[in-house]
Amino acid sequence: MTTETENPAALPAEAVTRVALVVGDDGRARCSWSANDAEYRRYHDEEWGTPQHDPRALYEKLCLEGFQAGLSWITILRRRPAFREAFDGFVPERVAAMTEADVQRLLGDERIIRHRGKIEATISNARATLALDVPLEELMWGFAPTSPRARPQAWGDIPAVTAESTAMSKELRRRGFRFVGPTTMYALMQATGMVDDHFDGCFRAGA
Repeated sequence: MTTETENPAALPAEAVTRVALVVGDDGRARCSWSANDAEYRRYHDEEWGTPQHDPRALYEKLCLEGFQAGLSWITILRRRPAFREAFDGFVPERVAAMTEADVQRLLGDERIIRHRGKIEATISNARATLALDVPLEELMWGFAPTSPRARPQAWGDIPAVTAESTAMSKELRRRGFRFVGPTTMYALMQATGMVDDHFDGCFRAGA
């Protein structure tokens, strides 16, 4: 998690010297990306890295990660309530029914990211979700790593892309999903607890 992208490994090379942990005023050690913003801290403490199996929430996360591409995650996080309102709670059946008139409406909504490609992808991803022959949860969690790995101790220990995120991206694209590149899918895996990238010593590590 950084101000550039949810995936810490997407930092510029010089940033890997940043400290991994900070201790908050509550005495708890946290991943340092959560230190300077109250909403980031709440997100770190309550959501990031927590296993998420709800299909609607996974679809929402898939879409918001796509909107985040090229932007800071905090931008998306702060606008998440507006995104939820604009996209009917990210209920796939409702989003799949949206039309070009809805696209035009959303392009005029200053509360969200007004990017035609990402808006259209959110709608087409809802349709792809409904067309699946397996539940979205089963499909996505099927790519979660099963082998144990060392907990990251420094920024440079966290990859931007893995074999699993690449495989997930390839399969989702095959099934008609868009804005699901390997880096975006690794960020989704971090956020939804498919991988636990809380730094060694963070109070959330292994929680």
